[in-house]
Amino acid sequence: MSSLPAAFRRLAASNLAAQFSEQMALAAAPLVAVLTLGATAAQTGALQSAQTLPFLLLSLPAGVLADRMSRKALMTGAECVRAASLLVLLALLWMGALNLTWLAALGFLGAVGTVAYNVSAPALVPRLVRAGDLANANRWLELARSCAFSAGPAAGGALVGWMGAPIAYVLATTLSLLAAVCLAGLPQDAAPDAGSDAGSDAVSDGGADAGAPARHALPVAAPLRPGILAQLREGAAFVAAHALLRPVLITAVFFNTAWFILQAVYVAYAIDRLGLSATGVGITLGVYGAGMLAGALAAPWLARRLSFGAMIAAGPLTALVASGILLSTLAYPSGVWAALGFFLFGAGPILWTITTTTLRQAVTPNALLGRVSAVILTATFGARPVGALIGAGLAARVGVEACLWASTAGFVIQFLVLFASPVLRLRSQPESVGAGA
Repeated sequence: MSSLPAAFRRLAASNLAAQFSEQMALAAAPLVAVLTLGATAAQTGALQSAQTLPFLLLSLPAGVLADRMSRKALMTGAECVRAASLLVLLALLWMGALNLTWLAALGFLGAVGTVAYNVSAPALVPRLVRAGDLANANRWLELARSCAFSAGPAAGGALVGWMGAPIAYVLATTLSLLAAVCLAGLPQDAAPDAGSDAGSDAVSDGGADAGAPARHALPVAAPLRPGILAQLREGAAFVAAHALLRPVLITAVFFNTAWFILQAVYVAYAIDRLGLSATGVGITLGVYGAGMLAGALAAPWLARRLSFGAMIAAGPLTALVASGILLSTLAYPSGVWAALGFFLFGAGPILWTITTTTLRQAVTPNALLGRVSAVILTATFGARPVGALIGAGLAARVGVEACLWASTAGFVIQFLVLFASPVLRLRSQPESVGAGA
């Protein structure tokens, strides 16, 4: 990472702390629900839905904000909101007043902060690094996320099992505040729609890194159209009309729906059917992060041997195999077998995330990047509460087995959508459109 600008390294540090905090809190919530509050599989599914609903409701408005105001300021405020939600949850735990309603409501509030942070971060990256360094920068961000997904759930599960939920939430809150502090080290950025002359408002690295790329030729962005709805339509129309972004979006929608049908019931399923403890659940979820870490570390080696399209395809293909492994635990209950499935769920899709994020950044004008990221985040992450609700409904009416079958069906569809698209024919990263309008 030393070859990347100091400003990007600050962003990466903030991202690591934020992702680690989020994963610890997300791992602790269903464990607290099941082990402390006696929640059923259907109730944990509803909890997952509440914790992901802001991605469906607020990603588009957050994208507009990311294109209208300082992205640094938006991310800092978002992380403070998430830290506040964790502090309130921690207080309720200590007072013995926590219930499922409060757990869901505070999870919703924390996710509001996560949405704004996640929409803004990818839109900020092209302002901090050269176009040729986008893939490397995204790989480092995904490595940080992989570490968080690996260690966060395992640490959350272990802390809940050994020392109680309050300790897990204390650490999550501390990391969230640390993420906000790291953002303070970023250079000031003007609102992307400030309408400055080309080249006059480029982000500077403040001289902190003599090896940082010069950004004097890159304008902040072109002025946006005044109406918020018009701006949202502009971002959505860009994605819908783009031959590469459209199939990527559809694939991601089915992936996330299927993934959260599984996630909605996994904790209850692992405890009741696989016989795992809170620590065991945390370990299997941590193996998912280990898979992400392995995939991110292998990405440069694979990129030299595979086409850009094949790197993207690795995610849907590996997810389909992993879903079959999880489905087989209905006949052969095994925590080790489930952990293998979660490892594959992490290893393949992280290659997808790195390459599709790079694709989006390369083909999207900077003035649209916040809204385009928000459109994709809304459709993909917005599928998560839908998947969680489907999982909760199936678990309540049919049984957990139906959730695993439905999840596998979703992974079959996402595999077929991508493999019928032109994305697979990409030999290399498309040429960057830079700051073009």
